[in-house]
Amino acid sequence: MEAKAEKKVSSKFIFFFGSFGGILFGYDIGVMTGALPFLKTDWALTNASLIGWVTSSVMFGAIFGAAIAGQLADKLGRRRMILLSSLIFAVGSILCGFAPNGGTYYLIGMRIFLGLAVGAASALVPAYMSEMAPARLRGNLSGMNQTMIVSGMLISYVVDFLLKDMPGNMSWRLMLGLASVPAFILFFGVLKLPESPRFLIKTGKLDEARTVLSYVRKPEEIDPEVESIQKTAETEKSNLQKTSWATLFNSKYRYLVIAGVGVATFQQFQGANAIFYYIPLIVEKATGNAASSALMWPIIQGVLLVLGSLLYIVIAEKFNRRTLLTMGGTVMALSFLLPAIINKLVPNASPMMIVVFLSIYVAFYSFTWAPLTWVLVGEIFPLAVRGRASGLASSFNWIGSWAVGLIFPILTAAMSQEAVFAIFGIICVFGVLFIRFCVPETRGHSLEEIEARGTNHGKSKEATNND
Repeated sequence: MEAKAEKKVSSKFIFFFGSFGGILFGYDIGVMTGALPFLKTDWALTNASLIGWVTSSVMFGAIFGAAIAGQLADKLGRRRMILLSSLIFAVGSILCGFAPNGGTYYLIGMRIFLGLAVGAASALVPAYMSEMAPARLRGNLSGMNQTMIVSGMLISYVVDFLLKDMPGNMSWRLMLGLASVPAFILFFGVLKLPESPRFLIKTGKLDEARTVLSYVRKPEEIDPEVESIQKTAETEKSNLQKTSWATLFNSKYRYLVIAGVGVATFQQFQGANAIFYYIPLIVEKATGNAASSALMWPIIQGVLLVLGSLLYIVIAEKFNRRTLLTMGGTVMALSFLLPAIINKLVPNASPMMIVVFLSIYVAFYSFTWAPLTWVLVGEIFPLAVRGRASGLASSFNWIGSWAVGLIFPILTAAMSQEAVFAIFGIICVFGVLFIRFCVPETRGHSLEEIEARGTNHGKSKEATNND
């Protein structure tokens, strides 16, 4: 029976559809980039706050979707929650496409509803992928999640470009509504996916867990991993009555929870999504050309993101997580700070200079902070609190994404773009310091080893200086 099951659910199928949820929120992160210029024209949107809310409302909903999904996944399973998320995403996308003319608040409300599914995917996919992947491949396979996210963004940018000449208000409506297509693909793919072996062992389904592990592990790896997971799960079960949100910050788990949540938070407050949401408007402000004519720039950013994600998969297990995050964060900081400095020293510098530096930022972000945030979120949290902690990390990540999307048009209306990005550059510097002092190295360690090192040694020198 196992041989048949193995043929029905291959490891490639599991890892592909396990990470396919990234396509969904990648598409919706990117789609408004091209839709917004047409929506602004169609509905005569000029209020900076409303523009910010229309753009960022998905991320606002995602804050709550991530937190709720993390808790429900511990009770219902990762697979079942991914299925539910794909249905919500499909319905929400279609409803956005049918927004009534001038229905700004309707669209904001529907995108908040859609955000529940986007946030859920952001919490569920990394947890599922890390629990399915063997330790030796976890960085590469979890990196597939980021490849799916940026592929979803690139697809949305290409769709936006292809639909820009549609008549009337059909362009932005189709851009938003077509997000339902990958949602339905995900739903039917996940129907054939197995549940996470760690969740199955937690719920006493040992035989099913062994079967699932046989899909993605060598035969000699199954028994040791089952024993390791069982030991951790038994420890959690004995303390189940004591596990709550407060448990995340007791002395046993605090170090790893702060590290994972902190990385997820910094990833967004460093300002990457200001580029992804508003690059046509950034080019418009720099050059004076209409934003609707600058839709090739999002495609350039999307290509950089996809190439960077593929590069990460190649180098994931060759470099320590902290080394890549430190290098990426340093270049990202310089890419944001240098335009402001050059603008002060050379007032007549080309206005396109900032776009060039933003492209450098995207290139380094794409193979460091973008994928590694989700790899760390998937592997750093102890099993006893993994659902809640993953949900909390994703919620803080989406708080940052929402805040950046909301305030960027307001800030750029009040000050120069160079000054706004310089603020994000300073946050990048703090992100690098956080990595150096507060985040342990996780490359090459099983989830159980990471938990043991984190809970037994706390903020030890070994954990913070492992690379």
